[in-house]
Amino acid sequence: MPTEIGDLEITLASSTLRLKVSPYGASLRGLWREAPDGTRRDIITGYTGAKGKVGGQGDVLIPFPGRVRDGRYTFEGLSYQMFCNDKDGPNAIHGFLRLVPWEIAQQSENAITFSIALNADDHPGYPFALLASVAYMLDESGLTCHFAILNIGERTAPVAAGFHPYFTVGSDRIDEDTLQVPMAATLQMENLLPTGQIIPVDGTPYDFRRPQPIGATTFNTCYVRPLRDPDSLLRVRLSSPDGSNAMTLWMDEAFTSLVLYSGDPLPDSHRRRALAIEPMTCGSDAFNHPEWGLISLAPGKAVEGAWGVTV
Repeated sequence: MPTEIGDLEITLASSTLRLKVSPYGASLRGLWREAPDGTRRDIITGYTGAKGKVGGQGDVLIPFPGRVRDGRYTFEGLSYQMFCNDKDGPNAIHGFLRLVPWEIAQQSENAITFSIALNADDHPGYPFALLASVAYMLDESGLTCHFAILNIGERTAPVAAGFHPYFTVGSDRIDEDTLQVPMAATLQMENLLPTGQIIPVDGTPYDFRRPQPIGATTFNTCYVRPLRDPDSLLRVRLSSPDGSNAMTLWMDEAFTSLVLYSGDPLPDSHRRRALAIEPMTCGSDAFNHPEWGLISLAPGKAVEGAWGVTV
């Protein structure tokens, strides 16, 4: 039996698909297809135990994804200072809920829902009360992840959500894999923070609107301006060099931005071994650039959305 909440893990199953999750951070710790003989093909790379995580694998990023410059922001005329927890600079990063235990609200063989309350006095610089839930559901075609955030406080709250899965199509490195990202622009970045400028992808190394090999492209890149399919979903596709192994990440209209991260600063065991494809409801540092999708959530109101994987 696990001795720490961070080591508690649950495996869901549907047909040959398996999904490992944990109530610690409502984290996603692996998605794979398992053959009758027990061999497996990873789809989302995973880990075991809280200490096994590298590079934010499978984290849930609420109430903000990405960085907030210097941990400071202004909302409805008031200025706030959050704790700066970014190892790469004096910033706040990835919200407050990825390193705390969530409750299991519902569970079945192929689905689970986690929930957690964020109190107004839990975190300096964020005096807002929220109730968040994250549900993971497996079926024969893949994974669906649904989130909801309800404002249970008395003040309008700045809110956003993001997720941090890493994907593989079986290659040793992602360099020869083929990628398609139907998004028209990126945020210009400097020292891992946006400058405020939006750069069209046309003519840049980050134009993957049509499928092409990743090559030596280094990603720590926030994409904006999605080019959605007629059903209003945005679909990002990753496939092996010969096309025999492929996956699609889809996002509904709640998600307006996407971060790709190739993991180049990570240890060699993880460096460019998988591609982080991170659905986000806003751009990086949206607390200081609310026009990039920051949600002003009134008391009693909720926001929800879904993303998923087809394989």
